Amino acid sequence: MSVDVPISVLDRSPVRRGRGTAQAIRDTVAFARDIEALGYHRFWVSEHHGVPGVAGSAPAVLASAVASATSRIRVGSGGVMLPNHRPLVVAEQFGILESLFPERIDLGIGRSVGFIEPVRRALGQGKDAADGFDGQVRELLAFFRGEHDGVHAIPAEGLSVPVFLLATGAGAELAAALGLPLVIAPAHGQCAMVEAISRYREAFRSDVDDPYVVVSTAVAVADTAAEARRLLVPEAWSTVYSRSHGVFPPLSPADEILALPMTDRERRRLDDTLAGQISGTPDEVGARLDDLVAATGADELLISTSTYDPAARVESFAALAQLTAAERLSA
Repeated sequence: MSVDVPISVLDRSPVRRGRGTAQAIRDTVAFARDIEALGYHRFWVSEHHGVPGVAGSAPAVLASAVASATSRIRVGSGGVMLPNHRPLVVAEQFGILESLFPERIDLGIGRSVGFIEPVRRALGQGKDAADGFDGQVRELLAFFRGEHDGVHAIPAEGLSVPVFLLATGAGAELAAALGLPLVIAPAHGQCAMVEAISRYREAFRSDVDDPYVVVSTAVAVADTAAEARRLLVPEAWSTVYSRSHGVFPPLSPADEILALPMTDRERRRLDDTLAGQISGTPDEVGARLDDLVAATGADELLISTSTYDPAARVESFAALAQLTAAERLSA
């Protein structure tokens, strides 16, 4: 069984207990080298500010380190949170990346702002910063195309840097209106995601490009279904804990997490989070990914999986690579 679309990887630079934030950044670069060796298509990094337990805060800087440490794989952001920045600066940053690493750079953009008020103040933004996201995206694109009156984004102007839009809020509709690729995850369930993808394809407007959908999810592959599920427990628990405490704790071993005295609500949330992800033996995962691609019409999958043991994560991605048609993994 093989998954017949390209597969890419998103890493949020999670902190592992006892390893610290600086090591989390170094782990991301090392992980990118492993992912490239396995033949994956893209490697993206994320932007989170003031989130304990997540070290990835400057995607342009981290993408540069990743691109320097690799030679073939496409590198980018999943994504730059545009309301936190001036579009001119983002264009300049990614123009420099594209100049240094030609035809290897992607720019994924989203509309989130800081998750708490002190972080938003530190960023110089208010809750309403995302209200102008539509105009910010258009301004960013204009800088790349050389269509901005009186200001030239050097060296970005005229360079071809693929721009992807993360589907938060009205992201699917905006991506369709601007003719941009869409990145979407089943944050509100698969049915809602499929409906959003359908609206995107129906409303897509471009004279040169076709709709392009990247579906993001967490995936773990192991010899047994139980082992694969346990790989997802550390990050799933940190996500559940963050909802109740506002802190994304460092990843811990699954055995310790499952032995914690959780409330009924926390245990239910953990089970629900794991149920929304994909794990199992190679045959089980292959079948579920095939079903996901069939249901969504995905052109590409973006896998955002982490766990406590970095070596175990690489083993899972190696097993996932074996499920993908060799000629399609990095098509």
